[in-house]
Amino acid sequence: YNFTDNREETAFTFQDTDPRFYSKLTMSYTGLLELSTWDPTTPGWDIIWFSSTTQCDVYEKCGPYSYCDTNTSPKCNCIKGFDPRNHQDWDSGFGWGGCARRTPLICEGDEFLPLKRMKLPDTAEVIVDRIISLDQCKDRCIKNCNCTAFANADIRKGGSGCVIWTGMLKDMRNYVDN
Repeated sequence: YNFTDNREETAFTFQDTDPRFYSKLTMSYTGLLELSTWDPTTPGWDIIWFSSTTQCDVYEKCGPYSYCDTNTSPKCNCIKGFDPRNHQDWDSGFGWGGCARRTPLICEGDEFLPLKRMKLPDTAEVIVDRIISLDQCKDRCIKNCNCTAFANADIRKGGSGCVIWTGMLKDMRNYVDN
């Protein structure tokens, strides 16, 4: 297999070693990965591996501005400063609607809340700068009134680079220390 992570792409590729067999990696409708293989002697695809199946593994289980935590009940929790969009659904364990900000952003004087042991939100629409420091990233974020979050692009060796979110924060998950 090959894992590529650079300015242009982040991708995982693999090549079968036996040309008689085919393999495919697919994402199910629930957001879980499945590795299947096709053996010509037994028609049909056989699932040979699938990703973990905790509720928090489902893509965007809890909706925007919330996070999934396997150690809480219900599993979905709003980020501090946000409330459930639909309290009835939320209390019933359906967090897909996510959370809404209690007070609107005013840009001047807004502050950021550190979220530790958290999976980064979906990065489909982010600004990435692999060169600047976290302090420079924070300064850039504060100057952008659309900025909703920022983080290091790479957490190895003390952290480096910058990721800035300017839209809704989706698909977050809390990881606790064991």
